[in-house]
Amino acid sequence: MKKLFSLVLVLILVFSLSACGKKEQTTGTEQGQSTNEEAGASEGKFKPGTYEGTAKGFGGDVVATVVLSADKMDEITVVGDSETEGIGSVAIETLPSLMVEKQTVEVDTVSSATVTSNAVIEAVTKALESAGVDISTLSAVETKAVEKKEETLDVDVVVIGAGGAGMTAAIELKKAGVNVIIVEKMPMVGGNTIKATGGMNAAETSVQAELGIEDTIEQFIEDTMTGGYNVNNKELVTVMAQNSADAIDWLASIGAPLPEVSFSGGATNKRIHRPEGGAGVGAYLVEKFNQNLDDLGIQVMLNTTATEITSENNIVTGIKAEGKEVNYTIHAKAVILATGGFGANEELYTKYKPELKGYVTTNTPGATGDGIVMAEAIGANLVDIEQIQTHPTVEQTTSIMITESVRGGGAILVNQEGKRFTDELLTRDVVSDAIVKQEGSYSYIIFDQLLRDNLSAIEKYVENNITVQGATIEELANQIGVDATTLANTLDTWNNAVAAKDDKEFGRNTGMDNNITQGPFYAIKVAPGVHHTMGGVEINTNAEVIATTGTPIAGLFAAGEITGGVHGANRIGGNAVADIVVFGRVAAASALEYVK
Repeated sequence: MKKLFSLVLVLILVFSLSACGKKEQTTGTEQGQSTNEEAGASEGKFKPGTYEGTAKGFGGDVVATVVLSADKMDEITVVGDSETEGIGSVAIETLPSLMVEKQTVEVDTVSSATVTSNAVIEAVTKALESAGVDISTLSAVETKAVEKKEETLDVDVVVIGAGGAGMTAAIELKKAGVNVIIVEKMPMVGGNTIKATGGMNAAETSVQAELGIEDTIEQFIEDTMTGGYNVNNKELVTVMAQNSADAIDWLASIGAPLPEVSFSGGATNKRIHRPEGGAGVGAYLVEKFNQNLDDLGIQVMLNTTATEITSENNIVTGIKAEGKEVNYTIHAKAVILATGGFGANEELYTKYKPELKGYVTTNTPGATGDGIVMAEAIGANLVDIEQIQTHPTVEQTTSIMITESVRGGGAILVNQEGKRFTDELLTRDVVSDAIVKQEGSYSYIIFDQLLRDNLSAIEKYVENNITVQGATIEELANQIGVDATTLANTLDTWNNAVAAKDDKEFGRNTGMDNNITQGPFYAIKVAPGVHHTMGGVEINTNAEVIATTGTPIAGLFAAGEITGGVHGANRIGGNAVADIVVFGRVAAASALEYVK
């Protein structure tokens, strides 16, 4: 597994879903070239030699090297250092061997990595064409359907979903000596966690103390309740806030420290904890979690879809799952649901919010609500299911979410007139609504070189060509088509507000440590996208799933975005990671107590 997922790192931000919608392109210079010019013609299907081809991937060039013998493709290696770790990198790792095995370029793309998959196929095709190969002769050989095997497994606990909550729970259980496995339908671990780009909210932490930041658990609770319009279950919010500092220490103990703290939308104080250098928190944590899974020897069954939670006499007994070649019956004393939300299931989220039809989504393709359906089938109660959040700053052609840390670091939003129109760090729903009300229903996020230097997440935006750059404010204004004088006046007003710590226009009082004066200057065109589903299965403070009868379902626990109640009607930025880590640990502790 370590080899399969040496790739799950950063990114995120970002880009999983984006990859699903963006069409592949190749450049005029992407001609395959033989690196074995001396190889002469020989009898056989191919001209033996080593050939190269290049295609444009999601983050940059993808280069394929193909070694041919007279009768077959002997070896294919692909390099794409700019592709998203843990998403595009999975395609780079898996597709070449599949092509060699099947002796064709006609292979299925990797879920959530369509752009990179197509780039791999295109690059290999270019290499083969440079060798004079007629690609039409390499059609996939039709294989006969193989009857699936049936297999039964017995464990103490089965975790459904290898996102942040599921991996957290499994790590805690394994350390306690529990026989635990994870079932994951996608070909990689990470879930929606890998898309988290901001950080993790926590109060009264050792990190805050070291940085001289004053914050309280009570204020964390109040901010979360206010942000969720008091629809939240306050008992669950209290559990999250009270255990957040310990969760930060726990992350450090497993090799995943979050040493930087800043403001985020909806927070009164500096509370959102981030990796060093401002890297995206999600991919960073996924890499660290996965390393722990490997070190602890926790089995993760990838490409395996849970289809049913089994029970007897109202007591959960395990699950049924389907792999590519095997159908599994997994007997377990307890089941932890960590399958995430349904933000990638347009049919489902538009059922509850029809106005979201046509919105892009920041979610990975696996976020389809499977766990909610399975839980409901055995009597689980659902809460807040109609509460669906949009993220205000999503680049629409790639679905890349621009982390709130950009606005928290001092960036502003302007409309087509070059004017600010809101406090940029209000709650996500408020900022989203403000953007939609602007002409064209979009805005530009504006920042400078200083912020780029201080926030490494921005490099991914630059690499993916979604930023516009100008040496001066006037040049930037011309690039994005707004009036240069108006934009310059807007920035002058903002910079004066930063100096005075007094935003008279919109009352912003957070994220004002840095002005926007150091060129070059940058803009990203953004609009809202479907981001988080706040509703799901009901749980209590022990992460036990509650039935429609109001009592816990024996042996069934849940954590993360599959649950409802924590975030209410709107999630505060940074609370998703707090949710998955805190309640992943709570679910593990409760399951441990249950199976003893």
